[in-house]
Amino acid sequence: MAPGLPPAMDRPHFIGIGGAGMSGIAKILAQRGAEVAGSDAKDSPTAQALRALGVTVHLGHAAEHLADDASCVVVSSAIRADNPELARAAERGIPVVHRSDALARLMDGLRPIAVAGTHGKTTTTSMLAVSLTALGREPSYAIGGDLDAPGSNALHGEGEIFVAEADESDRSFHKYAPEVAIVLNVELDHHANYASMDEIYESFETFAGRVVPGGTLVVSADHEGARELTRRLAGTVRTVTYGAAEDADVRVLSVVPHGLTSEVTVELDGAPLTFTVSVPGRHYAHNAVAALVAGRALGIPAAELAPALAAYTGVKRRLQLKGEAGGVQVVDSYAHHPTEMTADLEAMRSGTRGRILVVFQPHLFSRTQELGKEMGQALALADASVVLDIYPAREDPLPGVTSELIIDAARAAGADVRAVHGMAEVPEALAGMAEPGDLVLTMGAGDVTDLGPLILERLERR
Repeated sequence: MAPGLPPAMDRPHFIGIGGAGMSGIAKILAQRGAEVAGSDAKDSPTAQALRALGVTVHLGHAAEHLADDASCVVVSSAIRADNPELARAAERGIPVVHRSDALARLMDGLRPIAVAGTHGKTTTTSMLAVSLTALGREPSYAIGGDLDAPGSNALHGEGEIFVAEADESDRSFHKYAPEVAIVLNVELDHHANYASMDEIYESFETFAGRVVPGGTLVVSADHEGARELTRRLAGTVRTVTYGAAEDADVRVLSVVPHGLTSEVTVELDGAPLTFTVSVPGRHYAHNAVAALVAGRALGIPAAELAPALAAYTGVKRRLQLKGEAGGVQVVDSYAHHPTEMTADLEAMRSGTRGRILVVFQPHLFSRTQELGKEMGQALALADASVVLDIYPAREDPLPGVTSELIIDAARAAGADVRAVHGMAEVPEALAGMAEPGDLVLTMGAGDVTDLGPLILERLERR
């Protein structure tokens, strides 16, 4: 067994290895010397990047894909009980390990920073990974998105810091024991797993309680859900707050937009500190401040970390510029919750003078059922929108839950919105809508991201 490999993880098999979280763990294990194998429903750039590391990636799910000598089978909450590889593992007595347990084992012996919150986890984790790397700290990291190329969502570094995105959706973030934890915000989401805000608060309280003795919890002072969490945790964990609120421990004094960048000034130990964030929008600026405070809690001087944060220039699907054709820019956004949608639309509004045209694909029937009205209201911030059918992901349809819930709410809020049911119809629709100077924003957590190049191609031929 290679040094640095957790027990029983020298020959892991991943079911759904191409997923954002799963592929990151597989990559780190491969870099530590494990013989990694796995399967995924279809081929992808991520699967190809894993193969380049020597990982065996099978296409489709079949019992014969699981080798008899596999040391364990790694699964996520998205894997159904009737998966043939999972059934094969049970027959052969091969241990089954949840993704979160595997990630927790990778952090053993290191100094973990765990980034949690309903929104902004991927961006903040990425900011820390990039800035710490720029400072020569050689961190390990596991992120829910690619930085600049497929497979760049994770790395085994030689340094002592491990930066991890901590997922609350299935309570898997309860498995980690971070030295520093970040809570960016707390809202009701993941309706299949949480029935109320009280359940959400209880879950985040459990996460905060996992901070090691002497560790630090970094929490937003601006977001009401985060403030309520801070009140509930009073006296139980060392807490540092950040934000524009007057009572924040690290106060954001200003966020000044400069095109697609921002200049951020914070008050730290009674003195101002100004640095650049190379992505637009107030919420991204605040994510950078959270990263700054977390790094400082690990003992990294703020004067060093602040300029290093400018090295972060974005992550795939987080306001990622896909290209320009016919004078029209196309940007891709992962936003799928109303708060995220609003934040990204406001960020784009501050960085462009033309019209903003949105192609929105709702994600999950349960989320649309609970938040469809708010999604529609968010789309009113755009100049015009196209709404696709719901991307089901792991869910089965719910009676009466369609994209019409969002469209009706958007129209009630005064939005210019239309339904397009087929993905293939979108490029033609946008070609008839977009004018030079406009910005097209493809938005959602599903395969709407595939439309960017097709829209650009159609605009080029216009």
